[in-house]
Amino acid sequence: MSRAPEPAGWDVDAAIRVRRLRVGPYDNAAYVVADPATGRAVLVDAANEAGRLLAALRGLEVVAVLETHGHADHWQALDAVRGAHLGVPVLAHAADLGMFPPPPLTAIEDGAVLEVGRLRLTALHTPGHTPGSLCFATPGFLFSGDTLFPGGPGAARPPLGDFPTIIRSLQTRCFPLPDDTVVYPGHGLETTIGTERPHLREWADRGW
Repeated sequence: MSRAPEPAGWDVDAAIRVRRLRVGPYDNAAYVVADPATGRAVLVDAANEAGRLLAALRGLEVVAVLETHGHADHWQALDAVRGAHLGVPVLAHAADLGMFPPPPLTAIEDGAVLEVGRLRLTALHTPGHTPGSLCFATPGFLFSGDTLFPGGPGAARPPLGDFPTIIRSLQTRCFPLPDDTVVYPGHGLETTIGTERPHLREWADRGW
């Protein structure tokens, strides 16, 4: 599988820094999200290649690891990251907790707000890819896991997935966000809410 380009450094504005890393055989995206003022940060999906993730976190105060859902390609580096950052909580939705390896993760509820320095990340429960799929939103940015990609929703195959449910999640949780919200998905390149929203009916009609 050919990899999408990986930025050399940070995507930066005055309030947030985002670093995307492409890792593992499924070209997963893992994101370091940091407050430039305080150096506090979270890792979104400890997917794979622990050494690269830990290098990207070096020098930051890691306050949490956020897991978008329980599929194994999104947590292969979790044990190593936990070992290097002892005591840092690993957060996922309760409906997916049984999909992760021990020790247990901490459940995060829909609507919960995680403070990362001056940043506020809000957990959005977006079932459909898995029962406990989450997106994490902060003004201007959405970390969508496998719920939303450029060109459509994530796979919604039974028994864990459900297509009408993922369409409803997009309609009610993701697409109310402003058009210029940058979407960072769990695989592939970024997009925006304004680019994807007009195609919702098309996706619903095609059934995937």
